Amino acid sequence: MPEISELQAIASQVRRDIIRMVHGAQSGHPGGSLGCADLMTALYFEIMDHDAKTFDPDAINRDLFILSNGHISPALYSSLARNEYFPVSELATFRKIHSRLQGHPATKEKLPGIRIATGSLGQGLSVSIGIAQAKKLNKDEKIVFCLMGDGELEEGQVWEAAMYAGANNVDNLVALVDYNKKQIDGSIDDVLPLGDLRKKFEAFGWSVTEMNGNDMHEVVSHLKQVKSQTHKGQAQIILMHTEMGMGVDFMMGTHHWHGVPPNDEQAEAALAQLEETLGDY
Repeated sequence: MPEISELQAIASQVRRDIIRMVHGAQSGHPGGSLGCADLMTALYFEIMDHDAKTFDPDAINRDLFILSNGHISPALYSSLARNEYFPVSELATFRKIHSRLQGHPATKEKLPGIRIATGSLGQGLSVSIGIAQAKKLNKDEKIVFCLMGDGELEEGQVWEAAMYAGANNVDNLVALVDYNKKQIDGSIDDVLPLGDLRKKFEAFGWSVTEMNGNDMHEVVSHLKQVKSQTHKGQAQIILMHTEMGMGVDFMMGTHHWHGVPPNDEQAEAALAQLEETLGDY
């Protein structure tokens, strides 16, 4: 079981991988990926019961993770590679022709760790509910985790799924919202205000908690607590407050880096702020 300091070091490397992948492809979404690096690290290195060596697309007797906001795939790919799902060197192929590491996770390439194609926003929660119910039918006690973006909650399908999960007590599901309050066109409040998310999900019958998604101590302890509350009659959702571009000072506090790759000088400046802890690919 890694110490918090070890997880923080891994998250730093994940952030380096994100910068190098997006810079290398000159395409991708660094902002949200950087903001969710702590969560991805905590899930894959501490919280989830999973095993790269016995990867099974059906995740039988394993926890699994669905990235609904598929554009932040660099954070997921780095976490998978650093867990030996595939060679770390393959990160260099991100968004390249014939790469298994597509801009949004895809299944045609049969990349270990990827179970569904995601990134058509609004669909991941519905899929996760279906997987969670299949686990119940199969007497499988493991958990389904699903991450959505806050801008993604502007999609109507999310709320149909939320209503269904609450009404049917899908209590082996932990959903998370990357609540950085920014999307590609600006702030959430300027594009389409979401209102009181806690009250909205509670109205649909969910158990709602909140955490600082960029504090590794809080992320780990909160995820453990929420996981302990599964199988008790309520779907769980965490409103995870993050900073887009976390870890790179000039990428924080703005929506500009939602989907813009850094140039050579910017990539060098970003990497200078992030400690290399596991070795660059």
